[in-house]
Amino acid sequence: MSQDRQLQEAVLAEFIWEPSVNGGHIGVTAKDGIVTLTGHVENYLEKRAAEKAAARVKGVKAVVEEIKVELHSSMRRTDEDIARAAVDRLAWEVTVPRDKVKVKVEGGLVTLTGQVEWHYQQVAAERSVRGLMGVIGVFNQTTIKPRADAINIGHSIDQALHRSWFDPKTITVSTQGGKVKLTGTVETPGDRLVAGATAWGAVGATDVENDLIVA
Repeated sequence: MSQDRQLQEAVLAEFIWEPSVNGGHIGVTAKDGIVTLTGHVENYLEKRAAEKAAARVKGVKAVVEEIKVELHSSMRRTDEDIARAAVDRLAWEVTVPRDKVKVKVEGGLVTLTGQVEWHYQQVAAERSVRGLMGVIGVFNQTTIKPRADAINIGHSIDQALHRSWFDPKTITVSTQGGKVKLTGTVETPGDRLVAGATAWGAVGATDVENDLIVA
């Protein structure tokens, strides 16, 4: 059996294992470690869960996600209803600064804008609205407010990566103001995500370009 076929079957098996994903309507192809997902799911959370499940399979270097959300009639809501629910949900989320994130809804697609202090607040805002009924996608266009204390950001990230299990010789951190770029290699897609999250944790980071290669 070819490696591409083995990887394809491994991803399909992971979908069977993952209770939040119905793999019966998801197509999987694999080529040289690149996995492409097609088909449809019933809600946006399942779409995200499928992408994460595929990414954690050993041998997957990248995931091309082309799954469509096809809502059941009972799950459909007007854009006005979705917008109202999103505003309420954000107001109840303690990790999202109050009145800092704005909501726009068009055809079930939610767009978030505004400016926050930290990346985790961006993530929390998106997470808050993903599971709302009627949502078929979320565009997170919030930005992080620049900070004056971003001078030693590269050194801080190097130290944080070294405190983890990463070999600093395999990852190069370059910065320009609050913009961070990671290059080099890691062993798994999970390592790539952890390294990116570590960089986002630095004081003053406003953007992280994760160019790490799984090798």
